[in-house]
Amino acid sequence: MKKSSFVRAALLSTAALCFHAYAADGAVHFTGTIVDSTCTVTNTVGSPLEVNLGKVSKTIFTGAGATSNKVKFSIALTDCNGVAVPKANVTFEATPASGDNTVIALDDESGVATGVGVKLYDKSGADLPLNTASTDYDLVAGDNNLDFFASYVATSTTVTSGAASATANFNIFYP
Repeated sequence: MKKSSFVRAALLSTAALCFHAYAADGAVHFTGTIVDSTCTVTNTVGSPLEVNLGKVSKTIFTGAGATSNKVKFSIALTDCNGVAVPKANVTFEATPASGDNTVIALDDESGVATGVGVKLYDKSGADLPLNTASTDYDLVAGDNNLDFFASYVATSTTVTSGAASATANFNIFYP
């Protein structure tokens, strides 16, 4: 009798562990549109856009966060179908400087400057953090330029002179 009670208790305990609760708590509905074509990106990884931030004196960096003058650059899109894709936005991806997702780290090369990185701004001049979509740009049929700005920014209180190149990739999204 004791053996039977023990086996029964063991079976009930095991059975209790085998039950899982399943419930339909939510749903996902995927939507989108298939279009004939988007725009052609002129500046690809194989043919990158070159933005010259100029020769900047380290004395203008009076403390962390101090910036050089902003330099305008444009990402060129061609062959756009303004009806099928009326808007676009851009996300920049790069290695952040010292974990700060608002500053691109300088390329690791011999003689590189220290205490400085590259900051991006949207078309209105507002900060554009890495991995964050820019504001939308209205597209027209044909060619379009998506305008941005860049500057050097001090990432510490001490900036040393040297090469100051940085690299970022970008992705175009059509919301």
